[in-house]
Amino acid sequence: MSQRIISYNINGIRAGIKKGLLEWMKEEDFDIVCFQETKAQPEQIDTGAFETMGYHHYWHSAEKKGYSGVGTLSKREPDDVILGCGIEKYDREGRIIRTDFDDVTLLNCYFPSGTSGDERQGFKMEFLADFFRWIKELKAERPKLIIVGDYNIAHTEIDIHNPKGNKNNSGFLPEEREWMTKWFSSGFTDAYRHLNPEKVEYSWWSYRAGARKNNKGWRIDYQSVSNPLKDKLQKAGQLNEAVHSDHCPVFVEIAW
Repeated sequence: MSQRIISYNINGIRAGIKKGLLEWMKEEDFDIVCFQETKAQPEQIDTGAFETMGYHHYWHSAEKKGYSGVGTLSKREPDDVILGCGIEKYDREGRIIRTDFDDVTLLNCYFPSGTSGDERQGFKMEFLADFFRWIKELKAERPKLIIVGDYNIAHTEIDIHNPKGNKNNSGFLPEEREWMTKWFSSGFTDAYRHLNPEKVEYSWWSYRAGARKNNKGWRIDYQSVSNPLKDKLQKAGQLNEAVHSDHCPVFVEIAW
């Protein structure tokens, strides 16, 4: 059975709803929707609208109001739902939801950003190291993994509009890009790049200087699939026409 999964950093779900998010979702009718940066507590969201569309919904919000947070919506009810990764400093920020469907595990993730300064960049690098170790253990137990979300890193020069000008900026630092290379060498495939090896598309644009209109963007939203699922990939891409956020949704179609 083919599943159409989207991952969308919505940059505030309440703001997205005001910009027509619900109407767009009704039209598209995805099987699974993974939101990042919801910036809301569950009680602040009209979850009834998602239930009307046939979704089971699960939310992991940050302790700090109006910050971070992830939400996973699925037409099929998962066998198991786990909020967080068990590491308190990340779970306080509402960064990961795990949902299990038979022998497939889907992780909806919002990786930290380091753009606000050295302290958060250090936090981001700690997260990357801890996440890598955690996933290695999880993959030994659950080999069929799909890990979608905002990774906050552009991997290679084809994934960013101005690689030379951004080489010293968080999100395109050599150590972050090296982590991505290590990640995709550890039993995971970049679904989009695997199916679109030469295509130039982005998933995030600054609000400044008409970046989106001029397509001066970064591809920082990814769908990683573990090796047992690689041959099940059917399609992957960016849905650039959706404008509820400074990101666009990214999608993958996969048979499982």
